[in-house]
Amino acid sequence: MILATYIARRFAWLVLMVTLVFTGLLLPIDLMEQLRRLDGQEAGFGDGLRLAALNLPAALYQILPLIVILSTLALFLALARSSELVVIRAAGRSALRALLAPVAAALVLGLAALIVVNPIVAATQGVYEREIAGFRNGLSSVLSISEEGVWLRQGDDSGQTVIRAVRSSLDGTILFEATFIAFDANGTPVERIDAARAELSEGQWLLEDAKRWPLGSSDNPERDAQAVPFATVPSTLTREGIRDSFGVPSSIPIFQLPGFIRQLDAAGFSGRTHRVWLHMELANPFMLAAMVLIGAAFSMRHSRAGKSGIMVLSALLLGFGVFFLRNFAQVLGENGQLPVMLAAWAPPLAAILLSLGVILRLEDG
Repeated sequence: MILATYIARRFAWLVLMVTLVFTGLLLPIDLMEQLRRLDGQEAGFGDGLRLAALNLPAALYQILPLIVILSTLALFLALARSSELVVIRAAGRSALRALLAPVAAALVLGLAALIVVNPIVAATQGVYEREIAGFRNGLSSVLSISEEGVWLRQGDDSGQTVIRAVRSSLDGTILFEATFIAFDANGTPVERIDAARAELSEGQWLLEDAKRWPLGSSDNPERDAQAVPFATVPSTLTREGIRDSFGVPSSIPIFQLPGFIRQLDAAGFSGRTHRVWLHMELANPFMLAAMVLIGAAFSMRHSRAGKSGIMVLSALLLGFGVFFLRNFAQVLGENGQLPVMLAAWAPPLAAILLSLGVILRLEDG
């Protein structure tokens, strides 16, 4: 127990050190990128630094598996140089037993990241996306999904239009049982239109079976309402703008994702991207454990055995390969070319089995 605590504590300390190193590397790079994006906008150095700081947790969270494998390599190389691994083996501990502590620490780290870090990343990512949209457009088109249906907002300096629909097509460009309420620049409602169907074309909504109420120019809007088979409403929305209004799945806390996916399905949107992300997050602790096993498989040899550089390079290449394979599987899962469960769980489980086979062959074989 004392030995396991010692190894786990050293592993946790190395994870912290590697995270600080990556923080020092990523923050200036992202700061320069944010300043480049804000060039020409009414923004200064402080705005760029705030955006870079908001984006930093998501960047670190995304490369957490790489941080873990680097920490694992540093841990076992240090234990090998100090001959502590020789002492551990002489005490009757096998390679697999010596790995229990760092693997358990990686699983705990993954669970802590899922429960604590994920909501923090979601909050900072949400603020980051809103501020970026504000700098780009000044007034942004917003889409939200609720139990009441789909909500959209469009407009410019002259006024806003709030749109509600019971359901929509997968890309949000066709709305069913839609209501349009237009407001002037002072926030006063001036018109309401109900339509059985609304389709977004270039620069306008095409409405079918519509009824129009003049809220701002009539003392009795119901009396002056008009029912028309077809109508148009000017629009500043685009297909890409509606798609981007969903934001990235990482901007939604893990505890809210299942409910959000149900709302997407009920509103007619595809929740596959968010469903893949949910399972990727649930599989993340096992991905961290796989990275520990990969790093240990190539770095538990004694330093006098030679070829340490080749073994470390092999571990890094395999770790990066698994990391990018996981991202590739995520893309295939989002596109529907792989089942959700296979895309999320196959890479970490395959990496665990592969690294266990290497360890048993090199260390206990």
